[in-house]
Amino acid sequence: MQVVVQLPENSTQADDLLVMGRIAAPYGVQGWLRITAFTETPENLLDYTPWYLGQQGEWREARLLEGKPHGKGLVVRLEGCADRDMAAALCGTDIAVCRKQLPETQENEYYWSDLIGLQVVTTDGTALGRVDHLLETGANDVLVIHGDRERLVPFVQGDVIRSIDLGTGEIRVDWDPDF
Repeated sequence: MQVVVQLPENSTQADDLLVMGRIAAPYGVQGWLRITAFTETPENLLDYTPWYLGQQGEWREARLLEGKPHGKGLVVRLEGCADRDMAAALCGTDIAVCRKQLPETQENEYYWSDLIGLQVVTTDGTALGRVDHLLETGANDVLVIHGDRERLVPFVQGDVIRSIDLGTGEIRVDWDPDF
């Protein structure tokens, strides 16, 4: 399978794509792929079409022929991937969908991708850094903030997270900067 730069229709930037999973390994000998989904429920990734496969900033559209849950992930078959060697060549490839394919969020509901990169500031105005990524812990999600040092701040709206302003790119938190 050759990689061709092909962005979604009506798109001029790869920023319109959200990475939702990654090809982990071949599955069998007929071109099936083992997928690690980054969605809360892995099989939800099967609901999005088309998929865009990306390596090193180059994206191409991929047609999902079939897929099913398997263990903690998925196994899928993509058009044009017919054997184990082709599947092995795709290992590590990101799977993205167009942002416009995602359902609208409800009030006080956010996609993780919207929070990454936001500046985090305490209620008294102390800058803690920027959200690097989030962790799912079971009890609540955790913001991993990189600034003068790494901080882990629980994503508990109301108690810790006081406000999120996507327009200004800022999250206000009730958090001790020394913690």
